[in-house]
This record gives sequence, C-alpha cells and structure tokens, in this order.
Amino acid sequence: MRGSLGDRVRLQHILDAILEIEDYLKDTDLLDFMQNSMMRFACIKQMEIIGEAGNHVSNEIKTRFSSVEWAQIVGMRNVFVHEYFGVDSSLVWEIIKNDLPDLKEKIILILKSLQ
Repeated sequence: MRGSLGDRVRLQHILDAILEIEDYLKDTDLLDFMQNSMMRFACIKQMEIIGEAGNHVSNEIKTRFSSVEWAQIVGMRNVFVHEYFGVDSSLVWEIIKNDLPDLKEKIILILKSLQ
C-alpha cells in the first residue's frame, strides 16, 4: 500500500482526522476539553490515526516533504497507544491548537502536489 496511491490515501486519512478534531472542538475551550473525557478520547483516537497514517507514508514522500515532523507524528501515536494512562490532556490540547493547523496546511499542499 506504499507508493503514490497509498500515500494519497494515507495523507487523506491524516487530513480527515484533523478535520474530525476541528469538528469535535468547534466552540470548545480548554476547560470544556478537560472536563469532557469523551471529547478528549475522541481527539486522541484521531491523533492516533494521524500517527498511524503517517507511519505508512512512503519514505519518498517523507524525504520530499521533510518539513513535516514525520517522526514526531509517529512517536506521538506510540505514546497515545502505549502510554494511554500517562497522556497529559493539556499537552494534547496544546498539540491540537498549536501543531495541527500547520500540519493541516502542509498535508493539503502535499495532497495538491500529488494530483
């Protein structure tokens, strides 16, 4: 499944997961997020999907688009999956608010370049 078709699908999975998180958090602040375990876990699940999809993006794409923090994305997924009781919800919020908008822009640009 690696290769350009596989990459397009995986990159679309990343974009779709980001859009899901944005939808979950529409009109939400940190306090709402911290008090709503369902919302937190839904966001974390989508971030796991981002990491898993990122792990399956080809090395060619990762090299070509090295401005994306591929290793950090996959590493984040591993923490969420294996250290789930140790996940810091405020850190999750910070990643969502500070890092996902930039990742979204980069993924959109990559997808456009693959058309």
